[in-house]
Amino acid sequence: MKKQKLVALTGAGISAESGLRTFRDSDGLWEGHNIEDVATPRAWRRDSKLVLDFYNMRRRDVMAAQPNAAHYALAKLEEQYEVHIVTQNIDDLHERAGSTNVMHLHGEIMKMRSERNSLKLYAIDKDINIGDIADDGAQFRPHVVWFEEPVPMIEHAIPLMHEADVFVLIGTSLAVYPAAGLVDYVRDGVMKYVLDKRIPQVSRYSNVVRIEKPATEGAAELLALLLQRQNLTYSD
Repeated sequence: MKKQKLVALTGAGISAESGLRTFRDSDGLWEGHNIEDVATPRAWRRDSKLVLDFYNMRRRDVMAAQPNAAHYALAKLEEQYEVHIVTQNIDDLHERAGSTNVMHLHGEIMKMRSERNSLKLYAIDKDINIGDIADDGAQFRPHVVWFEEPVPMIEHAIPLMHEADVFVLIGTSLAVYPAAGLVDYVRDGVMKYVLDKRIPQVSRYSNVVRIEKPATEGAAELLALLLQRQNLTYSD
């Protein structure tokens, strides 16, 4: 029997519980920096070293972090569903938890690319420094989508949303576009499971099941609901 397609859209809230800070704190800063100073093309042109230092620290943080129960829950669901994860996060915690179909809307901190060529990617597990040059002679930069840059993967994510038999939303406030608009492409009749410690505004959508808990705390409940949907039981 063909597995149903489960599409999950995940955001910063799922990785925050692994110790990774969300991109913007209540004071509008990210690790003490203004977003405009470290996460825009203008910042890169103005002070490439500052930008590299900032993302080098983010990469170290990711390497030190571990997947949490919510990451593992999504990986576990691959036993019964065809799971596709579309994440706004640049970390690799979904992959490390065992998920096999992960689309990163905003790039990946564990990859780098030439500042001239966004298509050829290189794995990186150390710092990127000024003077680290790609084979086209240009400076390496992190493979992340900065503010004011296009989000090319969004066009690949839209068809997935439309094809979903089941939809899961975890750890996102639905405040960052264009990613937040992806939910609009999920068909009305599809069951939508929303897991977050603060449920975002989803009242305009039909067939919504709300789990208002932190991602790690609500992961077991989410698993139980989804596996029960397949007439299964889940136990540790």
